[in-house]
Amino acid sequence: MKNFKIKLIIILGLILSFSCEDYLDQAPESTLDQEEVFSTFKNAQGFVEEMYASVVDYGTSAHTFQDYIYGDDAYGNRTWKASYQIDFGNLNAVARHRYSYLWNWQSAEYGTNNANINQANASRRPGLWDGSLRGIRKANIVIASVEQDGLMVDATQEERDVILGQAYFFRAFFHNEIMKFYGRFPYIKEVLVGDFAIPRPETYKECALEANEDYKRAIELLPLNWDDEAYGQLTFGENKGRLTKGVAYAFQGKNLLLAGSPLMHGNNKSINTYEYDTELCNMAVDAFAGILKLDDQGFYDLATWENYDEVFWKTPTPNSWPGSTEFVFSAPGGNQAQAQRFMTAGIDRDIHGRNGSEIVSPTHNFIHQNFGMSNGLSIEDDLSGQYGPTLYDPLNPFDNRDPRFYKWIVIDGEVFGTKASIPAKHRVAQLFTGGEHRSTGSDNQPSTTGYMHKKFYPIIDGEFHSKWNRIIDQYTGVRLHMRLTDVYLMYAEALHAAKGATTAPASYPLTAEAAINLFRSRAGIPDVHPSIVSNSNKFMDELRRERSVELSYEAHRWVDIRRWGVAHEIEYRRKTSFEFPQDHSSYTENLLVERVCEFPKHYWLPFEAKQTQIYEGFPQNPGW
Repeated sequence: MKNFKIKLIIILGLILSFSCEDYLDQAPESTLDQEEVFSTFKNAQGFVEEMYASVVDYGTSAHTFQDYIYGDDAYGNRTWKASYQIDFGNLNAVARHRYSYLWNWQSAEYGTNNANINQANASRRPGLWDGSLRGIRKANIVIASVEQDGLMVDATQEERDVILGQAYFFRAFFHNEIMKFYGRFPYIKEVLVGDFAIPRPETYKECALEANEDYKRAIELLPLNWDDEAYGQLTFGENKGRLTKGVAYAFQGKNLLLAGSPLMHGNNKSINTYEYDTELCNMAVDAFAGILKLDDQGFYDLATWENYDEVFWKTPTPNSWPGSTEFVFSAPGGNQAQAQRFMTAGIDRDIHGRNGSEIVSPTHNFIHQNFGMSNGLSIEDDLSGQYGPTLYDPLNPFDNRDPRFYKWIVIDGEVFGTKASIPAKHRVAQLFTGGEHRSTGSDNQPSTTGYMHKKFYPIIDGEFHSKWNRIIDQYTGVRLHMRLTDVYLMYAEALHAAKGATTAPASYPLTAEAAINLFRSRAGIPDVHPSIVSNSNKFMDELRRERSVELSYEAHRWVDIRRWGVAHEIEYRRKTSFEFPQDHSSYTENLLVERVCEFPKHYWLPFEAKQTQIYEGFPQNPGW
């Protein structure tokens, strides 16, 4: 028996989550040996809780500044931001940036206190790299202890199953978190002790298939609903964030779709943005079908347009989970103050009054390319005249737009509030060049681009939260790792890549075309035009545009434009602002930065040099 010395760090005061005090009565940082840890279900689950705490919340883990959007969709001009370093191709700096969720915050102290794992301060917990490696190790300890060493003998079969199911899921999940940013990575399936050598696999697919086996095992072992299980009664009503079969199906599909995407399929040698691994995409479709069937059974449901805010911020009580019926999985999150910094990241600080919150300005290039018109067409397709009457007017660019443009983007002239307590200069958005809410280029507090975003920002009866009208304390916003809209979008992408837009798979009776039209119908715009559906590449472009709109400002963009193999193309490298005078008599697109992105160098973060120098067989990512 290995007899690991396992330190159990108690996770106290979980915000937006469950408390493991119900599972573990040990004092903080008590050291227990392997037999004690896995002597009871309560103790074992207490150890598993540490894996939940290692899931990085992208929106609140980057110190106190919400620099979490790394794609072409937002702009910040402060040089210390991780997104700024990405813009200029300094990925070595990004990979170990003290303010980035990818790396550990500067004052995390492992092994000395609870700071790195305490939910009351998300930015002090491990970053994605270190947290994922720790999570993988903990998962392997659980699997080895229960399966190989035969511990938990006094637990019921159901209790042993759920402990193992969580471990198998997390082993796959944490590998996936590293793979999204670093590429192919050794799949670690044992507790590493002493000297070891794990060669880097030749392809991303190899690791993804290993993860797929773990997700399949997790699906077998996890429950549909914790509240329906005897062990779930210990935390009845507080189990929303726990792993279930539905969660495992969703991430199994995501793992396979990413592995089948053009970048991974080309294996860093070449990219055809429309060429996917169809075998992996078919597997992904079948995995997504698993959770879509649970949607049909009432476990999940797409939010209605009227209730869509409940997915992002409109929670029934402060500190409760957002996500509504679309919730699939999220990091536990930080405290209310951290959540508020995230929620206010798209709005001028002078309005909301949250010190320590940096504005994230939506770029004009992203909005113009993706947020289309009320007729369901992109601006480019609308202007082409090939699909009916043209709606876009270059002299009135904010008119006749997709309803999601108005729902999530703040434009010039929008009313912030009418209450007498609000200063006159902050009652209406002044986003014209030189306006009250436009940056001079030095302070970066107002918008730098001519837009703000309000996806996570509380607005009640047309009144925005402000420091003169405090409503934010009633709600909690969180960026979810997975929600049902994302599942449908990935299902549609994988299905179209494998079988086309109009063919349903044997595993679920929904075509890619029908899946995408669900969101268009929700927003009140027409279905995808038949001429677009009949053109395979054109429909893929439309599918990607739909994903870009629906998941805007949810930190998926940088992963998406890389896996699609388009990040180095000029339209994804140019970040622009929209310049116009107060009277809107003219409009000019202004280049803010042309991002540095070479294929394949800037598609993957570089490993630390010491990681690649330990032994032969672990090559650095290309170009570094």
